[in-house]
Amino acid sequence: MRSNSSGLWAFEDKMEYLSVHMDAAAVTASATGLSKQDIFATLAKKASQCYGLDADIVMNRLQDRETLGSTGFGGSVAIPHARIKELDRCVGLFIRLEQPIGFDAHDGQIVDLIFGLLSPEQGSADHLKALAEVSRFLRDESIVAKLRGAASEDALYVLLTGQQDQQAA
Repeated sequence: MRSNSSGLWAFEDKMEYLSVHMDAAAVTASATGLSKQDIFATLAKKASQCYGLDADIVMNRLQDRETLGSTGFGGSVAIPHARIKELDRCVGLFIRLEQPIGFDAHDGQIVDLIFGLLSPEQGSADHLKALAEVSRFLRDESIVAKLRGAASEDALYVLLTGQQDQQAA
């Protein structure tokens, strides 16, 4: 707590971070010209590069999940997610679009922030817990504003995880 100018005590804003494992290379700061299918392909390619997963399997699982209903979360955010047999923990991928796109979101808004969540196939409780954490995180308007205003992929990574990229130092 700290004292404000009126002498009253106020709680300091404390930045929350996601506990989902995320590789720094899994963050894309300014993607352009992507469709919904391009986003799934980009997430799948990043999942292959960062986590050693089969891109075709990831792409198919993301598309299969999307056929059940849009993962457009609302507030111009989408959280495409899928369960992947080869994983032993939940992992994340993040894309910030320069130009928002239609994502069939429930609120009808176009989407510019995409958080891809991949979870172990057998970890039902872990998947739901991670999905709830990510959705709470991305429901916070101040966090979303910081993500939209971040100057680089490194800055986005820090906002998402609270960790500095070891390789960037």
